[in-house]
Amino acid sequence: MDAYKLLISGDIPLTGHTSVSGGKNTSVALIPAALMCDDPCTLDNLPDIEDVHVLVDILRGLGARVDYSTVTKRMVIDPRGVNACTVPYKQTQRMRASYYLLGALLTRCGEANVGYPGGCAIGNRPFDQHIKGFRALGAEVSEEGGMICAKGSLQGRTVFFDRITVGGTINVMLAAVKAKGQTVLCNAAREPHVVDLANFLNSMGASVKGAGTDTIRIRGVQKLHASQYTVIPDQIETGTLMIAAAATHGDVTVHGCIPTHMEALTAKLLEMGVSVTDEDDAIRVRPIGPHRAINVKTQEYPGFPTDLQQPMSALLCKAQGTSVVTETIFESRFKHLSEMRRMGARARILEQTAFIEGTQELHGAPVTATDLRAGAALVVAGLMATGTTEIYEPGFIERGYEHLEEKLRALGAIVRREPV
Repeated sequence: MDAYKLLISGDIPLTGHTSVSGGKNTSVALIPAALMCDDPCTLDNLPDIEDVHVLVDILRGLGARVDYSTVTKRMVIDPRGVNACTVPYKQTQRMRASYYLLGALLTRCGEANVGYPGGCAIGNRPFDQHIKGFRALGAEVSEEGGMICAKGSLQGRTVFFDRITVGGTINVMLAAVKAKGQTVLCNAAREPHVVDLANFLNSMGASVKGAGTDTIRIRGVQKLHASQYTVIPDQIETGTLMIAAAATHGDVTVHGCIPTHMEALTAKLLEMGVSVTDEDDAIRVRPIGPHRAINVKTQEYPGFPTDLQQPMSALLCKAQGTSVVTETIFESRFKHLSEMRRMGARARILEQTAFIEGTQELHGAPVTATDLRAGAALVVAGLMATGTTEIYEPGFIERGYEHLEEKLRALGAIVRREPV
């Protein structure tokens, strides 16, 4: 796509109904997992986002047949033609979750050579727990010329993660599915997409128990069979739409979501003075009065998600009082606040904590998205601001949000693209 900027004319309450797409964080784990199957697999409700398109290119490069329709949101993956176990650095630099191909290819081929992952620059994102897990299962792991290389016959073992790691949990889970014997993952991540991956693997004949708790037990199997599976709704897109509704003092109902996944955000919005009600697979966000300042601390699930910290801290820029936002997962997730200072935001950043003094008005200004969720935060800021906000590098947003502009326009927002 040619370079463009996103223009938002703000200070308009969002109203109406919208629907959530399939989960980005789930999709980028399930697609590599399909490589381990002995038959074709079908995935439904996949989001039309850049990260999914990158994975399609990678799988085809490995020899898999991939049929993907952005209309039906369905992908059929036939891995029987896979004839390679190397994913070049040039491809892996296009997304962070490319590292899941290590666990998947190691299981399928007994060997995997994957370039270091790219993705958003949000600080140090260590890979050591993945490597620790692979080595615990008997793999030889080395780093050569920007590539991570793993090979070996895997044997089930107990793996204790030194810290909770979503990526490490998923990657070692993939590697353990066909390992001989039982693997036990201790101090495992509990995120919804970890559970969804386990459910998908089990639908193919794997034996994964305990996903959603801090201990996951995997009994190795010899074969995985064909499966048709539907991806869960995107937790972070749901939260971003909820925050956008609150930011504009609008009245929006988000359909096709899982309200229990949103409890940490819902609690904070209620604390701010926003009305949040849910039923079955829908959440309604409505205004009550002025927003109050609150304190937010990111934590692993079921705590407040780091991926919603940036949109949430944008919302807090107009709350009455001073909010304190503490980021415990990544060390470079306040870049959007530096951009928002051009819009009148008052934020002071001290190491991993942001002190946000609410202001009555934000004004439109040129700003630049530095990563996926920072881009979403600047969209929230633009929706709140008076005048027109110009967001440069909005391509980051397409990595994780399906047609966000169209969804916002359907709720009454004035959002358009303009060539740069």
